[in-house]
Amino acid sequence: MFNTTLNLLAFAEKAVTTGKESGNEWYTSIAVTVLFFLGLIIFCYTTRAGIIARATTKESIRQPIFILLLGIGTVLLVINTFVPFFTMGDDVKMLKECGLSTILISGLLLAVWTASTGIASEIEGKTTMTLLSKPINRRQFIVGKYIGIMNTVLALIIPMSIALCLLVFYKVGYDARESAKDLPEYISRMASVYQMLPSLALISMEIFVLTAISVAISTQVPMIVNIVTIFTIFVIAHLTPVVVQSGKLKMEFVSFMAQLIAALLPSLETYNMSTAVSTDAAIPPEYLGLSALYSLTYCIIAILFAFVLFEDRDLA
Repeated sequence: MFNTTLNLLAFAEKAVTTGKESGNEWYTSIAVTVLFFLGLIIFCYTTRAGIIARATTKESIRQPIFILLLGIGTVLLVINTFVPFFTMGDDVKMLKECGLSTILISGLLLAVWTASTGIASEIEGKTTMTLLSKPINRRQFIVGKYIGIMNTVLALIIPMSIALCLLVFYKVGYDARESAKDLPEYISRMASVYQMLPSLALISMEIFVLTAISVAISTQVPMIVNIVTIFTIFVIAHLTPVVVQSGKLKMEFVSFMAQLIAALLPSLETYNMSTAVSTDAAIPPEYLGLSALYSLTYCIIAILFAFVLFEDRDLA
């Protein structure tokens, strides 16, 4: 896992440097995305775990925190569009970075909160006992909850991403007018939007990975502990692989512990494309594919770990 992390980091650096892309590979990426959403729909309407997923999605969307995060996040995106960043002509890049960070934090907060209320709170409130008395086993319960939380996060991320794309499209023309320049052509404005789409996909993958970890933790600990743990992992997992790769750890024991942590925790820095956004570099579809495979592998491991933790959990 750690070697895969280093390979992805090296590939990311190369991707930012070269910025190569292929039309056929992008068509493949779009096809995979369509199949992903189609698979989610089929799963939710044809399996027992899908029943739990649909119920979790409906319940989570009705929660006040969903509307609150969607409203606050969208308002922040709009405010960032008109607030000058004093970047000497790079306000669009700052809008992209601030917008991506806003979507990431909003999605992560919703995912952790939903995992805590949908699993930990239900276990403590004995609701899970009633649910498992029906022809649904514990593994179906965990998978259904995870897919339901994913659906909820997508319901938040997609409208916010659409809003960010529209605001970036508008911002390009707005800055040109403010600088008394010619209004950019439609193709130029859309190119700025397209360049940001892979970063939105990587943000979604990062949230899905952390959601899988949160689901596993929620089977054993209450909400506050889950939230603190996930955000601790968020910070450490962003820093450790970069520190290890840079070779700045001179003490053998410290270096060993850093490599161990980097091997166990997900490499969230592989999803960080702020450098690509700030330099207008294209993120190749090969990198998206490798990141998706890495995310899928880690999510499966985390869910399997959740099976083990939940199997022995006393629900009485």
